[in-house]
Amino acid sequence: GMNTETMIHYIDFAGDYGLEYMLIDAGWYGNHREGKADITTPIKEIDIKKIISHANDRGVSILLWVNWQSVRDQMDKAFPLYEKWGIKGVKVDYMNRDDQEMVNYYHRVVKKAAEHHLIVDFHGAYKPTGIRRTYPNLITREGILALEYNKWSNRCNPEHEVTIPFTRMLAGPMDFTPGGFRNASKEQFKPVRIEPMTQGTRCRQLAMYVVYESPLQMLSDYPSAYRNQTGIEFLKAVPVTWDDTKVLNAKVGDYITVARKNDDQWYVGSMTDWNPRKLTISMDFLDEGEYTAEIYQDSPDADKIATNAIVNNVIVTSSDNVVINMAAGGGFAMILTPAKPDDKRLPRYKPEE
Repeated sequence: GMNTETMIHYIDFAGDYGLEYMLIDAGWYGNHREGKADITTPIKEIDIKKIISHANDRGVSILLWVNWQSVRDQMDKAFPLYEKWGIKGVKVDYMNRDDQEMVNYYHRVVKKAAEHHLIVDFHGAYKPTGIRRTYPNLITREGILALEYNKWSNRCNPEHEVTIPFTRMLAGPMDFTPGGFRNASKEQFKPVRIEPMTQGTRCRQLAMYVVYESPLQMLSDYPSAYRNQTGIEFLKAVPVTWDDTKVLNAKVGDYITVARKNDDQWYVGSMTDWNPRKLTISMDFLDEGEYTAEIYQDSPDADKIATNAIVNNVIVTSSDNVVINMAAGGGFAMILTPAKPDDKRLPRYKPEE
């Protein structure tokens, strides 16, 4: 529910797993559909000062969801107040248009937010047009048929998910909100709003954090869906900004494999459509020397039990070719780190592994 105790529960999860932000979503100040609601006054169930104090203690920053109409009318009052509270950013929602009046509105919001040191995520947004170069506090935006559609339809399916890197993502960062851990096969999937499922495998969801570009990523599921689950350590580790990007193989609407570098580590993500697929990726993008590869791959039965995944740690070099076996709607993820002396005990990669 929308109350202080629940928000603290989510903050504790964020703190435990090194997540930089926790979003207080729609409902914290009243009816989220009401464009005249007061976005400076929390409901009685929300003690905003207590929440922010607890978040500070856990090393977590707070973001607030807000209706665009209330922001339009109240930003001059609300944004200075948010800065005073210690809020770090806003997620502005429900615009759903791109006429000139709305385009001008976007500019006003990011400018006013910058004045008060707030980052901005536009949800219910039109596609990017480049204004983040002027206002770098505009971190990301939606403007895409994203994972939340699994609550009410099957439209956000694997074919769609391996098409958007070639279409929408060309325009700029996209707030796809990945990370659903209630994974289902094509036969098992059904749209539900409580404990919603995702289409495809657990490893597919991990791969999205590499394939999809967004400097502000979301873990879209409940804390209880992540704790002690295969893949949570990958989500704890994966960055959101990159020094280099390489597309290793791809076919529009069928599959894609992307490698991204942060500092001296490489992350690899691969996704397929509803067809199971075997791909070979060359490690020739690596520098000389040995790397530890932490590999997350679909288990042999992931086409039936989509949450099942196998994690291996091996040594690879730039001369290796890594074979990826993905289930229907499957994925693959890997972290590559320059090997340390203690890593030498790990086995060398062999394709049959």
